[in-house]
Amino acid sequence: MLIVLAKAQVGEGALEPAMAAIAAMVAASNAEEGCIAYAFAQDLTAPGLIHIVEKWRDDAALAAHFAAPHMAAFGAAIAGLDFKVVEALKFHTDDVGSPVM
Repeated sequence: MLIVLAKAQVGEGALEPAMAAIAAMVAASNAEEGCIAYAFAQDLTAPGLIHIVEKWRDDAALAAHFAAPHMAAFGAAIAGLDFKVVEALKFHTDDVGSPVM
């Protein structure tokens, strides 16, 4: 399994116009073959910071995600906005996880 942790910095006034594109991206990504989970979340302590958390079955599923039409549509939708991915890290794990609490 792969876990992708990414951060995006969104300028003032750019999040609201990006919301429809984000919602479409999350829905389409979660429907992809090999996607285990895909979510965006606003950081409560850092205005304009968005966390993106993804879980994928394997590298092939992630590669297919990057080639999916909704990735291009998302890129086009945010192209004119102050919305920049500032970090994206991929982790390989064989662990499916267990409850912390």
